[in-house]
Amino acid sequence: MSQERAVPASAVPLEELSSWPEELCRRELPSVLPRLLSMYQHSDSWIEHIQILKIIVEMFLPHMNHLTLEQTFFSQVLPKTVRLFDDMMYELTSQARGLSSQNLEIQTTLRNILQTMVQLLGALTGCVQHVCATQESIILENIHSLPSSVLHVIKSTFVHCKNSESVYSGRLHLVSDLLQALFKEAYSLQKQLMELLDMVCVDPLIDENDDILNMVVVIHSLLDICSVISSMDHAFHANTWKFIIKQSLKHQSVIKSQLKHKDIITSLCEDILFSFHSCLQLGEQMTQSDAQDNTDCRLFQKTLKLCRFFANSLLHYTKEFLPFLSDSCCTLHQLYLQVHSKFPPSLYAAGISKAQQEEIAGAFLVTLDPLVTQLLKFQPFVEVVLDSKLELPCELQFPQCLLLVVIMDELPSQPEDVQTLWCTESQVSEATTRVSLLKAIFSSFEQCSGELSLPVHLQEVKSKGQTEVAVTLYQHVCVHLCTFIASLHPSLFPELDTALLNAVLSANMITSLLAMDAWCFLARYGTAELCAHHVTIVAHLIKSCPGECHQLTSLSVLLRRLFFFMTPPQQVEFIQKFSPKEAENLLLWQYISFQALPAELRKQTALEVSRSGTAECRKWLSSSRSLGELESLNPVLSALLAVCNSASEALDIGQQTAVKEVGSQLWALLNIKLVTGQPYVQQTLSLLLPLLGFFIQTLDPQLISQVITLQTSLLKSEPPDHVRLAVLDFLSSLGKLFIPQAIQDKILPHLSSVFASLLADRNWLLEQHSLEAFTQFAEGTNHEEIVPQCLSSEETKKKVVSFLEKTGFVDETAAARVERVKQEKGTFWAPFAKVTVEEAEKSSLQPSAKRARHELPLEEEEYRSALQAATAALEAIESLLQKSPPPDWLLTKMETLQERIDKLKHHVF
Repeated sequence: MSQERAVPASAVPLEELSSWPEELCRRELPSVLPRLLSMYQHSDSWIEHIQILKIIVEMFLPHMNHLTLEQTFFSQVLPKTVRLFDDMMYELTSQARGLSSQNLEIQTTLRNILQTMVQLLGALTGCVQHVCATQESIILENIHSLPSSVLHVIKSTFVHCKNSESVYSGRLHLVSDLLQALFKEAYSLQKQLMELLDMVCVDPLIDENDDILNMVVVIHSLLDICSVISSMDHAFHANTWKFIIKQSLKHQSVIKSQLKHKDIITSLCEDILFSFHSCLQLGEQMTQSDAQDNTDCRLFQKTLKLCRFFANSLLHYTKEFLPFLSDSCCTLHQLYLQVHSKFPPSLYAAGISKAQQEEIAGAFLVTLDPLVTQLLKFQPFVEVVLDSKLELPCELQFPQCLLLVVIMDELPSQPEDVQTLWCTESQVSEATTRVSLLKAIFSSFEQCSGELSLPVHLQEVKSKGQTEVAVTLYQHVCVHLCTFIASLHPSLFPELDTALLNAVLSANMITSLLAMDAWCFLARYGTAELCAHHVTIVAHLIKSCPGECHQLTSLSVLLRRLFFFMTPPQQVEFIQKFSPKEAENLLLWQYISFQALPAELRKQTALEVSRSGTAECRKWLSSSRSLGELESLNPVLSALLAVCNSASEALDIGQQTAVKEVGSQLWALLNIKLVTGQPYVQQTLSLLLPLLGFFIQTLDPQLISQVITLQTSLLKSEPPDHVRLAVLDFLSSLGKLFIPQAIQDKILPHLSSVFASLLADRNWLLEQHSLEAFTQFAEGTNHEEIVPQCLSSEETKKKVVSFLEKTGFVDETAAARVERVKQEKGTFWAPFAKVTVEEAEKSSLQPSAKRARHELPLEEEEYRSALQAATAALEAIESLLQKSPPPDWLLTKMETLQERIDKLKHHVF
């Protein structure tokens, strides 16, 4: 020992210092440490740096005061250590391109650098372990250089390992053992650091919140590491996320306003989607593979477990930091849509088995609905979901509809202010408007044309305790909408009325039908007074319509349906208010089914309509009015037809004769030139044909012959669809009639010709009605000899046989049908979307183009918008023609469009 004292401690060689006993290190610490720190700062050798660092950490660090570690050691050593590591990493990356099995010098150099880096990481691990071992609770300010330096080194290491394939240009095997050692050392170092950070407590009294900012930097650094290791080690990745969430919640009270919440939410959502897509890919591989691979099954289960972990982490984080997530709502919204767009029954779903669907739904998807529930009260989320300018690609439109249904299901359990937030419109800013949930439901539903036409099916439990059943999207939305209406707060009834009426007036038929179904539920669920009030409103709206338009059609159907839900006393009040004795009210009675009335009331009302209608017809026939004013009789004829269809038993012989006579007299005024040239006369003919068909057994045979002859000539001019449908209605009634021998030669040839023409029509709606009418005629007629004459071609015969046997005309696989529907939806929705929205917003009950004289003038910009939409639609058809052969009916429809364009030109000049 005398020799040891002869040499000052500050001058002892490094090699000797490494062999000092513990007591000597503790005693000589004050004199040796300054020398070592000075050597460390001024040394130019990487190896010497590591040697000095290891001596300090292993020999002297255990004897330092843990309260002054930052000042005496970490702040002086770690910045230089980080620079040293960065220099080594730069040198490693720069020389890696020259690595080869022949160039031993570079190989040796690179391996030496990697070995040195492993030792450096080991020294840092020693620092972290020492702090963990000597303190139960750690103030971050006392060691703040350590976490930031260690995390920098860890991240740099993981990035290098992740990119090693490209960095080492196919020579990775020459250094793979050391890279593996480097990764393991970094892995171990991070685990030790997380153990240390778990012991940290943030001192809120530190000046300028340095402690708080240091913890925020630590969490953000770990977030960066997460993005690096996500594809390298799933378990380690998950544990890192678990630690981030844990620390964020642990120090929530002091760091909540400093955290980059948007980055954390975005990263979590990205990891959820990545693991979810991986799960789906594995599921598809397993479904497509005949042999079951246990490895794939285990990997599927592991990945699904990862999905659930990330989703639960997001759920937990969102719950705790919701007030700070305003700018993350769009990301959360997109997460829900993206997940459901890839999961059955979406048209764009992955092809996984039923069992896998149930596993994923039970383990992962169940976490998304609670997430939505958490966000219900958060106004920024409401504004994102209900943004009036929300434009979604085709694959996300169906998930948006599902999301809105989920929200609708959850709202009844929420406070009134939350329900009001979702169900009322609001001007969020000059550029943004929030629509109501009900309006959004109808708008989103309208965009799901492909899912409705296929149709897709969803699993639903109809009542508690029962098994799930498959329901269509229409059923799903309709049932949940009606349930929501039943629980709606009374203060929101005005919004409900507005939404239902706007949807009924929608240009989209299926949306209008959904609104009618919901309205009918409301009529049944609500009070009798409410139903009567609604019927009266609809009746007034119909009477105020200026002319034929799709809104009038929808309102008339709604009136007809609602009338069935009125109580008899209310029906009496309606009859008194809109008495059929007054001719102006026949406009309403044409839309009402008399079957909705009790027997006595039905008989009384039917007679009043019949008398009033025939009186109006006689008045017109006896007056000096021109055929140009025939249009005013169309509502009257339609009301008479309604009586015949739904209350014929109420008419006595005299009243039936009166209706038949006015019908026959009006028919005598028609000719082929008049019918083909005037749309309103075509409407008259479309009403007279079924009206005369109702009295076919007592109709004058000569009149029947005239009707058939006119029909034959009329079909040659290709009349509108509604005229041809009326022709079919009349033809089907002829099956009941025995045609006298004297006029058979005049009628039967024309009859077979008309049937042959209509059966050959390519319009799918006319084709269906033609087959139905022909079948009805063929089953009832006594003139069986003309049945084969109606089947003019082999194609027509095949169609009839297929119809009778109830077999399809087109052989299409389920997969092919889905692809076709997706293509159609993608092609046709985009150009029509803008027009549809604009029409829905401007449902002003405008008459059709043929009655433009009643319309209000449109602004030039609206004309331009409509024309652009029409041009876009034509371009879409042109694109389809380039991809696949056109369907048979396309030419006919294009010719019809051309005719409409020609007619529109007359209104322009």
